Formats: sequence, C-alpha cells, structure tokens
Amino acid sequence: MSHAFWLAIGLLLIAEGIGPFLAPDGWRRAIAQVSQQSNNILRRIGGCFVVAGLIILYFYLR
Repeated sequence: MSHAFWLAIGLLLIAEGIGPFLAPDGWRRAIAQVSQQSNNILRRIGGCFVVAGLIILYFYLR
C-alpha cells in the first residue's frame, strides 16, 4: 500500500507541475480564470475530476 501511495503522489506532482513548467504565463492566466468561477462551477469541475479518477482506478485495478 505504501508503495502505491507514493507512486500516486509522485504521478500527481508530475501532472501538476507540467503546466507551470512548460507554459507559466498560460498557466497563470488559466488559474486566474478558474479563480473567478463561482463555487458551484468549481464543485462541478472537482466532482468531474473525482469521478474520472475513480473510473480510471476502477479499470486499472479491475
């Protein structure tokens, strides 16, 4: 379990770091646009990410 946890954290950090590393100006603009969205929209986006992640895990661990 510990190995899988650290693997997941490492992959998350890589995925999160690609945007600011490759295109810092575009990343900054995207974050500014996201921060102006309503809480409802942010919850929907977050929910979609959670569902997509669960689907990926389901098919990977099946």
